[in-house]
Amino acid sequence: MVDVSEKQVTRRSAKASCEIEMEAATLLRIKENGFSKGNVIEVARLAGIMATKRTSDIIPLCHPLMIDSAEVDFEFLNETTVKVTSVVAATDRTGVEMEALTAVSAAGLVVYDMCKSVDRSMKVNNIQLEEKTGGKSGDFRRG
Repeated sequence: MVDVSEKQVTRRSAKASCEIEMEAATLLRIKENGFSKGNVIEVARLAGIMATKRTSDIIPLCHPLMIDSAEVDFEFLNETTVKVTSVVAATDRTGVEMEALTAVSAAGLVVYDMCKSVDRSMKVNNIQLEEKTGGKSGDFRRG
């Protein structure tokens, strides 16, 4: 792990996203809460938040952080695509980019897991950092 003991404690935030492509019938079924495993969006939201808090357990060189807040939201872009967005914040010595990226990844995988019985062609795409603030390297916003 990188030694962060000399870094200043500052407010840091990160926003990440991904998209899940699926058949139109699958997305309609998600909207209608038609899966026996439960509400796909709410289970995926909880999984994303839980993954945020466990990032350092699954990404080998990440520092464990005290997360101040974690949000996972879903947007239906069209009849076949769901966009997942995570915003994570912490006051610490290192950033929360990996936590935000882990959140959207886990949420996307949960959507896949809960819907795979009807649609194995789903794809989790475009996992990316949208923006980050704080820290020595400054702010970043995807163009």
